[in-house]
Amino acid sequence: MSDPTPLPDLPVTFRPGRTRAVLLTAGVVILLVISGIAMLLEQLGPGERLSFVITGALIFWVLAQLARVKVVADESGVTVVNIASRRRLEWAEILQVNLRAGDPWVFIDLSDGTSLPALGIQPGIARQRAIADARTLRALAEARAVTDPERPQG
Repeated sequence: MSDPTPLPDLPVTFRPGRTRAVLLTAGVVILLVISGIAMLLEQLGPGERLSFVITGALIFWVLAQLARVKVVADESGVTVVNIASRRRLEWAEILQVNLRAGDPWVFIDLSDGTSLPALGIQPGIARQRAIADARTLRALAEARAVTDPERPQG
């Protein structure tokens, strides 16, 4: 049997660091290249140049939205921030934390019978880091289940 995962001090934030760095770097580069092209093309008028810059800014914004995903665990529960949503979960709502082979990110099984994707822990570029983060979140949820007498068992 493996050693139990050590519990970190709370609050702790899980996010795909390398993926975030790649997305934000690509966003900045795309914005600069598109803006630079707009300024270098002499035949473009001011409105056309502005449309190039706005297009670059829009691409950067989309990549920044993709990079904002995270999972924050604190004393009272977990906050899952995905691309277009944010959801607060109490520890008692979390039944299980799953990251199975082939999963694109962690799934959190909830007491209401649903499953919530948590994009803040994803094995894309940093697989071992995602596995360690998933184990840590699972250990935190299990530790909180033991100390929460109102948590449904099953």
